Amino acid sequence: MSEQQHITLPEGSIERQTQTLNLGPTHPATHGVFQNILEIDGERIVSSESTVGYIHRAFEKIAERRPYYQITPLTDRLNYCSSPINNMGWHITVEKLLGIKTPKRVDYLRVIIMELARITDHLICNGVVGVDSGAFSGFLYLMKYRELAYEIYEEICGSRLTTNIGRVGGFERNFTPAAFEKIERFLKEYPAALKEFETLMNRNRIFMERTQGVGPISAERAINYGFTGPNLRAAGVDYDVRVAHPYSSYEDFDFNIPVGTTGDCYDRFLVRNGEMWESLSIIRQAMDKLKDLPSDVYHADVPAYYLPEKSAVYTKMEALIYHFKIIMGESDILPGELYNAVEGGNGELGFYLISDGGRSPYRLHFRRPCFIYYQAYAELIKGAMLSDAVICMSSLNLIAGELDA
Repeated sequence: MSEQQHITLPEGSIERQTQTLNLGPTHPATHGVFQNILEIDGERIVSSESTVGYIHRAFEKIAERRPYYQITPLTDRLNYCSSPINNMGWHITVEKLLGIKTPKRVDYLRVIIMELARITDHLICNGVVGVDSGAFSGFLYLMKYRELAYEIYEEICGSRLTTNIGRVGGFERNFTPAAFEKIERFLKEYPAALKEFETLMNRNRIFMERTQGVGPISAERAINYGFTGPNLRAAGVDYDVRVAHPYSSYEDFDFNIPVGTTGDCYDRFLVRNGEMWESLSIIRQAMDKLKDLPSDVYHADVPAYYLPEKSAVYTKMEALIYHFKIIMGESDILPGELYNAVEGGNGELGFYLISDGGRSPYRLHFRRPCFIYYQAYAELIKGAMLSDAVICMSSLNLIAGELDA
């Protein structure tokens, strides 16, 4: 056996080497179809580049070829964790264009559905944050109540995830007694579950160490990026579309805006938990307000834009004419240009609409909050560990359908 040879390398010839890692687009930790090209030194992220476009579906261009009342299913597929908010946002935008004033009962019913959707959105986000920190039980526990919320949607519109709920001017049908019973059940049972989830997570030492100081952003940087919603409020800015620009009679409700300080994963988690409590309060207030209103009102009196009931179409000439005009796109649509926004699950969900008076929008742009704040992701994870990048992504609540419409 030959002697072991000792090779001496010139001084300075060995340099630090980094590796390139693709986090996505098809990777379970990305929670969707988007890519992050990471340059890592061991497990430390040196830099990253974010890429979208893997599921681009051209929704805005499709919408420009559809009548206004047929665009609702497209909005379902943006943030599909809170589809009803997207639906209501679109209907309110069209009503703003047409000058339609909805009855108070319609507004309150919409508030109930939108706040229920906000809760389902946040419980999924915070449940997944728990999963990505190693705590799976809380996620399964909360999902039980998302199922109850979906039963409420199903009772109202016959659908669960992509709801296509409501119509321009109100709702397709009135809420059934069974729907109200399930809403009451949700209000009774969910607070105990949410409290137990908070007890499990909020002061958990492992969870706190995994989330505190991870992915922080200052209020100034968040505003510069265009953050809205829970991610902006976690940084200390109390901006909420429901308060700044009230719609659907939100001015009639009393609620607080949870605000954080550091803008890190832990504060984003706490803000969403706080918002779920406020949403429960808003739903309860709306249910109480409905008691003083006529129970048979569920849409505005706008026959030129609201499809009449089939029984009326079969028996009344006037209803048949309105049905024909709406379906064939012969109802007069006012020309105009407007921007309308609602407080979506992830922040300000906006609709920039230009009408030339035709049956379809001349131009339509969705302001998708995910697409706005995802730009900051590379900055948030720079210098962090690889495992921190995953939990930071979860705490931002990146929804691929909204990120890449």
